[in-house]
Amino acid sequence: MGGEGSTGGSLEGLPAQAPQLWLSPLAQPSAAGLSPQEQLWCAALPAALQPRYRSSRQQLRARLAALFAVSAESIPLCSPPGEAPRLEAGWGFVSLSHSGEQLLLAWSPWAVGVDLERRDRVLQADLLAQRFFPPEENQALLALPAEVRRLQVLRSWVRKEAAIKWMTSSIAEELRHWYWDDTKQELIHLQRGLKPPSLCLESGGWLCALVGDGAGDTQWAEGG
Repeated sequence: MGGEGSTGGSLEGLPAQAPQLWLSPLAQPSAAGLSPQEQLWCAALPAALQPRYRSSRQQLRARLAALFAVSAESIPLCSPPGEAPRLEAGWGFVSLSHSGEQLLLAWSPWAVGVDLERRDRVLQADLLAQRFFPPEENQALLALPAEVRRLQVLRSWVRKEAAIKWMTSSIAEELRHWYWDDTKQELIHLQRGLKPPSLCLESGGWLCALVGDGAGDTQWAEGG
């Protein structure tokens, strides 16, 4: 699980009117280069982290270049290491997540957040839910069989991480306040009353979550 909230605005001039979602290998080759600033940021990272930063930003630039039908170097992307990537006003919103060797990218006309996790990840589901989930959600989870509960905790977790990216906040501040109501299929921020649209897709053994306006109309592309 590695890695926006106002909504609305005009869609005029944007290349699509629904979120775009891409899942691909993190090491997938890309012809797109980094901006001069991105090259400096990359060079300043520890050697072990440089390939991940380089590949994720190259792929993001390549996806956006194809979407907007412009050159990769002309994309007005600001993406410092450890921060949410952002585009200049009028270009929409982006989000990324990486887990293991996979990369999930999203673009949307509206604020968006994504998160990615392996479906078969081994985790202490009961302890995780008890520590970080609201009591009402934890109680509902305890009524489920163990394997169903593990999967439900993972699905809830990726939605919540995506929601935290959507609102440009932090896990430490917000995770406890997000509640996934599986019965109503509704994601709720218990303090602020936010109920952003969300989805959690499964593909090739991966759980891919997206939060933000238009989530139900997301256009999905795998690999390539």
